[in-house]
Amino acid sequence: MDEVEIKEIIKKFKGCQKILSAAGDDVRQYIIIQMLESDSTISCGGMRVGEIAARTHLSRPAISHHLKVLKEAGIIKMRKEGTKNFYYFDVDLVELDKLIQLMCHTKLIMQKLPDRSKKAY
Repeated sequence: MDEVEIKEIIKKFKGCQKILSAAGDDVRQYIIIQMLESDSTISCGGMRVGEIAARTHLSRPAISHHLKVLKEAGIIKMRKEGTKNFYYFDVDLVELDKLIQLMCHTKLIMQKLPDRSKKAY
């Protein structure tokens, strides 16, 4: 791996930090799963904080914090209906493409490297 490739992959990792951090948290993964399993999310109705709290047994402030992180990372979106906020899974395709490009580039680099799994004695 040359210096140019290293700089490029570092740049791509930095560009994906928000989505990687947001999606890497176990609690946020659980929230996303609950949203995906909800019938209202599939029909784009979304879920309210109280509904998510009931499914996850987390406090409303904790849910709100995690939803904010997921929203800022481009993983979920929010829709307002009067005074009610509905959150739903809808990944920003630009951010998703960046992540896919990072993973594809990483795979190509790893395929070029020699097998380092064997210990030298």
